[in-house]
Amino acid sequence: MDRFRMIFQYFQSNSESVMNGICGLLALASVKMYTCFDFSCPCLPWYNMAYGLGIMFVPPVALFLCGLILNRQSLVMLEEWRRPQGHRKKDLAVIRYMCSSIMQRAMVAPVIWIVVTLLDGKCLICAFSSSVDPKKFVGFANASLEQVQQLLAKVPCKEDELMRNNTSRKAVSRYLRCWSQALGWSILLLFIAAAFLARWLRPCFNQATLLQARHWSNYIDIEQKIFEETCCEHSRLFAHKCILHFFESMRQEIKLHSFSLPREEEGVEREEDLLRGIRHQDQVNKLLKMWYYEKPPLDVSQVTQRHLLGRERSPPPWADSPGTWSKFPQHTDV
Repeated sequence: MDRFRMIFQYFQSNSESVMNGICGLLALASVKMYTCFDFSCPCLPWYNMAYGLGIMFVPPVALFLCGLILNRQSLVMLEEWRRPQGHRKKDLAVIRYMCSSIMQRAMVAPVIWIVVTLLDGKCLICAFSSSVDPKKFVGFANASLEQVQQLLAKVPCKEDELMRNNTSRKAVSRYLRCWSQALGWSILLLFIAAAFLARWLRPCFNQATLLQARHWSNYIDIEQKIFEETCCEHSRLFAHKCILHFFESMRQEIKLHSFSLPREEEGVEREEDLLRGIRHQDQVNKLLKMWYYEKPPLDVSQVTQRHLLGRERSPPPWADSPGTWSKFPQHTDV
């Protein structure tokens, strides 16, 4: 149980691992959807190609859009690309790195769908059965042009009465399935070779630029998460303050109904610290607008210097207490 908890915490903390997991789930879902799909070609000359190509390419588009929607970094990348300049300049290398990683993960499930359909061969047989040259097959030599088109359109329908015992139908089906499987294996080999080259040729390029782009893309994601968590914490405390204010204003009626309102002074002081002086709706709206239009620069040394200067200027805690010096022995010159 502890091992599963550790794995779950790892996936929660590492957004890249979460995206890889979602990418794998979409790939498995695409295979499962195709195996459960009831493929039935219309076997009509003008509809076969539309049906076959539609089954081959429309679901991959939907899977690609699902990959973009489920990937949280796509929204972060768009926000980083469209945000105003403010106090922080935009790094195009980081945006390109985020865009490439998003596209790579979103393309896995559509490619798997296309490869599976090509290896199965039904879609390509349905789409291009009417486009086959009838001169290559003996069974269509004595038929007219219209009859040939109708017979070729009925090649995917092996249960049809006209094509049930037709040997030419099997020949056309084997011919198109051969081309479909060859194309599917070629696409699969092409993507595997591209992934292999991208993995092994990466050390040949500038690693410092890649590390910088990866680091700052992770930083933008983590910064957005922390900002949202801080906003949620502030909203909770803000709502708590509003409710306490409401009950304070209604204290007289509450006393009439013999209710008691608990007061937690330590908790109130802690909430005051966490609210950081932002206690009004206009202040919250101004803070969110400044976060969008004027993001702070990526330089924490300024904040550290301000903090140190504040410590130097603030008097020590024992300076204000009048009885502090009486605790120490006072010496006089003799």
